[in-house]
Amino acid sequence: MLYHLFEYLQQHTDFPGIGLMKYISFRSLIAAMTALLIGLYAGRKLIFKLQKKQIGEEIRDLGLEGQMAKKGTPTMGGIIILLSLLIPVLLFGNLSNIYVILLIITTVGLGMIGFLDDSIKVFRRNKEGLKGQFKIFGQIAIGLIVGITLCLSDEAVIREKTTSTAENSHPEIITENDHVSVNYFQDIKSTKTTIPFIKHNEFDYSWLSPFKGKAGETASWIIYILIVIFIVTAVSNGTNLTDGMDGLATGISAIVGTTLGILAYLSGNSIYASYLNIMYIPDTGEVVIFMAAFIGALIGFLWYNAYPAQVFMGDTGSLSIGGIIAVTAIIIRKELLIPVLCGIFFVESLSVIIQRGYFKYTKKKYGQGRRVFKMSPLHHHFQKEGIPALIKLPRRAIPEAKITVRFWIIAILLCAFTIITLKIR
Repeated sequence: MLYHLFEYLQQHTDFPGIGLMKYISFRSLIAAMTALLIGLYAGRKLIFKLQKKQIGEEIRDLGLEGQMAKKGTPTMGGIIILLSLLIPVLLFGNLSNIYVILLIITTVGLGMIGFLDDSIKVFRRNKEGLKGQFKIFGQIAIGLIVGITLCLSDEAVIREKTTSTAENSHPEIITENDHVSVNYFQDIKSTKTTIPFIKHNEFDYSWLSPFKGKAGETASWIIYILIVIFIVTAVSNGTNLTDGMDGLATGISAIVGTTLGILAYLSGNSIYASYLNIMYIPDTGEVVIFMAAFIGALIGFLWYNAYPAQVFMGDTGSLSIGGIIAVTAIIIRKELLIPVLCGIFFVESLSVIIQRGYFKYTKKKYGQGRRVFKMSPLHHHFQKEGIPALIKLPRRAIPEAKITVRFWIIAILLCAFTIITLKIR
């Protein structure tokens, strides 16, 4: 809102500092600071109200060290994240930008699904929460909205270099080291995305289409939409599974969000995109504003969510955080980097699938289920001891705070490697 107000004032008035709002760097910084301050203030107020109304987490005794001490800790803290994220975005973001609109829809949509799930758990005392099929249906609906919008919107394009004589080409003046040059670009609708370790590092979903011509183009976009739905569902569920320790999902998401913000800035800048030989995607600079607010909101929440946690984010936070990460990666055409970028979320989800699959297989074959991990998701494996499993290490349980910090370190290394992959090909 302030962005649009300042844009209007700049056209009709002239006073010092009014042009600051047009700079992505300034708006990103002020959005992050605003989100952090709102998170710190709202967190304290909301925790007090949740404690007063006795809206606490119901804890099942799984035999984990310090687990039962968390009983009664306020949950639904994801509201803090959503408030401190959306307010700066609405103030400093360009609300006419298609990518910002999609990210707001994702945040609100998945946040509402998570809030409904948390409400059932807390107020109805139903530990199962919202039925799994309804959660999946909501995630599919959000993925479908994102996929169809990116398919149909004329603003969701990639910009490729062309000649001045090409149809619909437009010039961009590039200034580098006092040297001015003019490059011509053409906006195209495309199902291309980035793939690591390949020389030209681009993959086109149209290659998966069995058809050619007009039918092939339609099939390509259908494949693309289905993949978007899968990614949104998978990442939001992966984040949800990772949210099992104080500060774990929050810290990792802030690290991943920082990386996505950097990639969005590089992708939206013609000079950096050309230098790194990555896809130039116009208007993704506004995604940087959103991710800056996202990081600020997470750090503000981490103030209260760090071990020992004063509040849990619940599904209200975890589902929306995962959706934001997924949709941002899709927008900047980096979704195929998610297994590396979000390696922790990926492995956590994989550990659950492997554990359940192996348990069912051995129960059917031997009459008694056996485990690969002492406990899943993976972070609980390191907390547990004395349970027979294929993977016996570590022999002794590791303290929760140490597991969290080690996972953060791994997340930093994975994010650094993700950025490096832009040049490894």
